[in-house]
Amino acid sequence: SPYKVKWATPAAGGGGKVLQVVQGTTTTNTSNSTFTYADTTLTATITPTLSTSKILVLVSQNGVRRHTGNVGNGIVVKLMRGASDIALICGFGGWTNTDLNNYIASVGIDYLDSPATTSATTYKTQFKNDANAASVSVQNNSEVSTITLMEIGV
Repeated sequence: SPYKVKWATPAAGGGGKVLQVVQGTTTTNTSNSTFTYADTTLTATITPTLSTSKILVLVSQNGVRRHTGNVGNGIVVKLMRGASDIALICGFGGWTNTDLNNYIASVGIDYLDSPATTSATTYKTQFKNDANAASVSVQNNSEVSTITLMEIGV
């Protein structure tokens, strides 16, 4: 084979190793019909063992739905660390310029974060209706959403 893989030697302090895994789940059906972000109820907290560690955040936000009531409805979902926005997961999802239900099913993200702390760190998702009208929801029909936090030693 013309392809050769060479593995790098991990740095001191457990570089590249998974040091811990934390998972949060929710099935709480949550709706929002405003332009103001609201919690989806999906959250998890990790306390890194090293300040140099990276946190791999894996989000599967399920039961995502755009409801009838306004042709401009669209769901926006973001990932947060504490009170800080760190990634947009879905922007204006489900928009069709029609007044129909739209079951998006799932949106997600794999995000490598560098919180630079050994303090308890909370990650969560929030969502809003970009049209500020009608309704969008997550965990529709009590579908399970998950957030997995993996501390990667660096």
